[in-house]
Amino acid sequence: MATQLNLSDSDSSDLSDQSVFTRRSNRSLRIAEQERRKKEEEDPFVLALKYFSEVEAGTPATGNDELENNLVRVEKVAFSRGLSPEAISVMLDFAMSLRMGSSPCARVLKCLLPASVVPQEAVVRAIVWLTVRKLPISTQVLFMKWVLTVFDMIDAKDKLRAIYGFIFSFVTDENLCPFICHLLYLLTRKENVRVFRVRKLLEQQSKLGRQPYLLYLLSLYKVFCPELVTLSIPSRMKSGFKNHISPWKSALIAVQKRNDMQVASSISLAFAVRDKTASRKRKHAHLDLPSLNPVTIKEPQAAQSSSRKLVPMQQIQSFAQLLQNMHRIELPAQMGSLLGSSLALQYLDCVQDESALLRLNFWLGYTLHEEFLFCSDGGANKNPEEALQFLNRLLSVQHFLQEGFNSSDAFMYKFLNVWDGSLLRPQILGLLSNIPVIPSSQIKTLLFDPLMQLFFTSSLFFKCGLIECLNHMLLKWLTWHSAYALEDDLDISLNSHTSINITLSGFKDSVMELVHFVGRLASVGLQLEDCHSLLLSFILDFYETVCDTFLKFGLPLVVMPPPGVFYPAFFAADPVSVDRLAFIMHRYKVNLTSAKRQEKVTEQGFHISRQTFREFNRYQVFLVNCLWNSNMCYPEADVRLSDELLAKSGVPQFSTRFDLIHHPAFVSYALDFHHKCWPGRKDTDLNSIKQSKPWNWYLEYLFTQGFDGLKDFVQNSINQRVMMAGDGCDNVTQSQKLGSAPHIKQPLLS
Repeated sequence: MATQLNLSDSDSSDLSDQSVFTRRSNRSLRIAEQERRKKEEEDPFVLALKYFSEVEAGTPATGNDELENNLVRVEKVAFSRGLSPEAISVMLDFAMSLRMGSSPCARVLKCLLPASVVPQEAVVRAIVWLTVRKLPISTQVLFMKWVLTVFDMIDAKDKLRAIYGFIFSFVTDENLCPFICHLLYLLTRKENVRVFRVRKLLEQQSKLGRQPYLLYLLSLYKVFCPELVTLSIPSRMKSGFKNHISPWKSALIAVQKRNDMQVASSISLAFAVRDKTASRKRKHAHLDLPSLNPVTIKEPQAAQSSSRKLVPMQQIQSFAQLLQNMHRIELPAQMGSLLGSSLALQYLDCVQDESALLRLNFWLGYTLHEEFLFCSDGGANKNPEEALQFLNRLLSVQHFLQEGFNSSDAFMYKFLNVWDGSLLRPQILGLLSNIPVIPSSQIKTLLFDPLMQLFFTSSLFFKCGLIECLNHMLLKWLTWHSAYALEDDLDISLNSHTSINITLSGFKDSVMELVHFVGRLASVGLQLEDCHSLLLSFILDFYETVCDTFLKFGLPLVVMPPPGVFYPAFFAADPVSVDRLAFIMHRYKVNLTSAKRQEKVTEQGFHISRQTFREFNRYQVFLVNCLWNSNMCYPEADVRLSDELLAKSGVPQFSTRFDLIHHPAFVSYALDFHHKCWPGRKDTDLNSIKQSKPWNWYLEYLFTQGFDGLKDFVQNSINQRVMMAGDGCDNVTQSQKLGSAPHIKQPLLS
């Protein structure tokens, strides 16, 4: 009993101590709160906000020192650390309500730099003030520029979408129309597309002409409801919303950097009206991908209870979740953030959302133009690491999607005209290789002219990189053809996201133009670089792709290499080049033989010009006569020198200098074989290899050295009876020996 009493006394003492501690803690909190409020009341910035929230309507602004002092305090805070959401609401309401007239409005709007987010309610109230029609046009325009600049920082969009029709009513205002169309473009969903709105936009177009901003909004309407928009939208339009200077862009970036947080969106989406004389100089490079933020940050309660609840993209953490919510995904406010998420790219690839692709192309096109074309302060040169990361990310996205973006293609056509060939070369060449098929009527202007200037004025390594790039481009064109060409071979869609179509004959013309263009570059490039083996290797890579266009890719087209490529490859001093040339000629023969056989057997064959057959036969006879028959100076040869000049050279038996034994590329192999075959001989007679058995052994020796191209050419283009001469018989007649006659299989005839 005593023990229980002692415990009770102890518990009571503990409770008393806790009560005292709680009272003291609460008192400390109250004191701290009172001190905080006292400091706030004494804070000049808080007093300034209180002034703007309580100032009475009709108070004069001219000569008002109190207004000037308070506005200076707000500007100081705004440009140093940004304004809080409450401050944004107070100042925006003050400016739009015209309580002190219109004179301070522009200055107030220019200092509305949010530190974090912009309250949606404040924006909605400000838009309502537009209906009063007392605001000067310049103030209305400035306000719309501000809304577009901070659009991705608005904490929610549901109430803005709720007044979509109200915002749409301003389309008829010529001064506001470009900005209203831009805002509607960002807010539009399928349920917003109605017949009367389409008619109104078409009516505005009849009044104002085919303005890009109207066409862009109509194109988005057509994506959602193609049956309502019968207007033909150009497949390649200029940017619908102009690249205008915004007075908040550089200040916002500076504020966000001071606050040690990333800008919630790429401020570059703000396109506002600018003066014609304004410079397009970019003040700050900003190529960072925006964060994956949802369109709606504060979702209303009614939306939460909806039967079809949207799932923000940033909440998707796995591919399984993506599949479960595929048709309930809410795309982010800033489409550029899709480039930084593999799951978002999976969604983009699976769903084929035209509106999402349209918005993404719009953002990407603006960013590329702003950062690489329209900047006069150095652009990517000032921020090479940032530009490098951005372009590498874009290339990885294109590789993931297995296709490029229309906006990046349009950017490349312009950028090639100002590119120096060295800035971010691997990335630019990578983007260039992803360009889709270009009609033959435009390919010269868009690609060939700028590339030719760069090729002939750049280094060897640039020449090699460009040939490799064009080879990848051709491979992608041919792969696309083999994968997506329709069975009737009449109409081919360039890609799944555009309405551009090209006929099979048009596609063949484009491929032929590209092959001929590379042939011209290669011929002159080899002369300029003294037939450098590295450049020749990349050129042969290209023609290894060209020689198999029919059998490997199903394209009814055969284009032979020009003499400026064939003969330098044959006379090359390295055996790899000669071996690859032999392989290319072998594949040409296989493709031409198959095409000719198909032309005779079926009606689906295609006609090959007699000129193509003549070129192939001329090259094949030259190879066989030089390599096999030791007779380079035969009457029909393209490469001929006068007998007097050859005699002056002092080269003995000059006609045999380019056979498989004496060719500069194979003479070292012939010497090695001679030493292994006759190790006891003191004198070296390479002509002894031409005897029947040593010759066959020499061929086997070459084939074991990895010259598979040479092996395929010899086995398929040289008379097999001559090849096997000496196998088991020593009495081979002179007519069967090498050099007696051009032992070539039947040439292909047209």
